[in-house]
Amino acid sequence: MKVKRDKNLIKNKAISNAIFAGVSIVLIVIAAIGFGLYFTKSPSVKTETITSYSTSTVTSTTTSTVTSTSTLPPMTQTSTTTITSTTTATTTAFMKPNASGAFLNGRIISFYYSMNFNCTPPLSAFFANQSKANQLTMGCEVGAANMSAFPNNAAPVYVIVPAFAGLSVFGVKQLGATPQGFPVFTYNNMSYTILTQCGASLTPTACPDHMSLIYSPAFTVVEQYLGIKNGVFGLPEGVLPTPAHDHIVTFSTNQSIPWYIVVVLDFDPNIFPNPVTGQCQAIVPSNITNSTANCLNSYSAILKAMQTQDSAVASANSNNPIWLALGKPMTQVIVPGITPANLKTAANSNMVLYFSDPAVYPYPI
Repeated sequence: MKVKRDKNLIKNKAISNAIFAGVSIVLIVIAAIGFGLYFTKSPSVKTETITSYSTSTVTSTTTSTVTSTSTLPPMTQTSTTTITSTTTATTTAFMKPNASGAFLNGRIISFYYSMNFNCTPPLSAFFANQSKANQLTMGCEVGAANMSAFPNNAAPVYVIVPAFAGLSVFGVKQLGATPQGFPVFTYNNMSYTILTQCGASLTPTACPDHMSLIYSPAFTVVEQYLGIKNGVFGLPEGVLPTPAHDHIVTFSTNQSIPWYIVVVLDFDPNIFPNPVTGQCQAIVPSNITNSTANCLNSYSAILKAMQTQDSAVASANSNNPIWLALGKPMTQVIVPGITPANLKTAANSNMVLYFSDPAVYPYPI
């Protein structure tokens, strides 16, 4: 598949350089089982070349046995597959190790991760019947939170998922993602690679110190909408890779502190920013005079987008199973379980990351 990118995207190359342990296992399972759910007619696209800055290669050999039951009307199919494979992943490095980018008041800053994530309390405290999911995800979930369980000095980090790109946000090539783990959005027979500050987990562009797999009841809703009753990729129902995403924070600090994650779903491609420039591109026609006015590079933009209805949302998501399964929300973004009134004081996940976020541009100039 060829991909169209605007001039700003062409300069971006790739955004993150960490490869998570287990990438081979999950991607092999994906390749072996497939998804078979979200394939559309191949669009006609344009392409331009992205040059590399520097690269590193990791090779690993994995043997795995997977039993999967898939229910897709009108039949139910069970298969067991044993695979031995050698996987070589090449990733492009653009910043310091253990780092990524973020947005603060429209400015692009750096995240420097200092330790591994923590999920507190484990998801089994909220979803008691999800013991297997709790084990595989190391207790990490999106859908519930106990604010009192977070460290006293924890602050919110808003994780912006380009949900308008559909299932490709999970980094699976068979679902439309690029081999690097970036989502792809297709509209009007044109495809756009959506570069993010963190690619999906278990891909070459995943960010460091992030959870590989997470559970969400929202994932279950989408799976059931697609007729899947037993999970995908050999995973429990509602468990999927951490999707590709951007970050927004409300302050900068040179000291590493805990940050609790608030997940924001963006259904409007016109307001998803270029991670290197911080600017947005009008892709889908809108009834709003300035369709990029709520470009998601600041906390205030999230608030405005939560309250802005835009015709671009329905146009961009007419075939998007995430949008359809979640009830066709018409605002530009939704923050599951949170309203604009309590956005700054509530969380919708149990995940905590540890990093400093100095006001330093993270990419080569």
